[in-house]
Amino acid sequence: MQTNPHLIVMLTYNDKTVLNASEIFEKCKNSSAEYWGFKEEGLPISQMKNLYNHIKSAGKTAVLEVVAYDEENCLKGAKMAVDCDCDILMGTMYFDSVNKLCHENNIKYMPFVGDVYERPSILSGDIDDMINKAKSYIEKGAYGIDLLAYRYTGDYHDLIKRFVNEVNAPVCLAGSVNSYERLDEIKKISPWAFTIGSAFFDDDFGDNFLDQINTVCDYIKES
Repeated sequence: MQTNPHLIVMLTYNDKTVLNASEIFEKCKNSSAEYWGFKEEGLPISQMKNLYNHIKSAGKTAVLEVVAYDEENCLKGAKMAVDCDCDILMGTMYFDSVNKLCHENNIKYMPFVGDVYERPSILSGDIDDMINKAKSYIEKGAYGIDLLAYRYTGDYHDLIKRFVNEVNAPVCLAGSVNSYERLDEIKKISPWAFTIGSAFFDDDFGDNFLDQINTVCDYIKES
């Protein structure tokens, strides 16, 4: 049974990939973080492919998070994940077409759940409904769920606790993990993973990108 949630380092700021993502990864590739990702916006596809190749050649797991809400753009993002040979596709609203494409290309699919809108994303919706939808997505073959917990307009504490306890699949808490208080909650609830992107660029966990990654990884492992 997993006890330590995985940190997914997102080379993104305000839900867009930063222009110097490759440079940052090169400086931090020997950090404790195993999972690295970015968004579908911010870099040309050629640079995205090169960055993913860089990530995978360093022995890391490559993640693409797509902020899209209609089927056409969600499928476009999924095809981008295929082109980049990424390991995990996070985001998109759930569509059977996206799920099928991921299965055909051995990509683990973790869609959004709930009512998601704007960019950076905001989450709203009924918790019971989100849990039921998540279970239905898992039954259809999704690997897990991308939960925008700290972007939730309601009681996110209740959402996180119930969702992780009631959805029997990997759950990633994505977005706005920017304090030790939230890391403490993540440690207590123990989801499969969580993302940090903008908070590292804002120096919320220190004043050096590499040191912040290792600080967070060490903090999560502390009892």
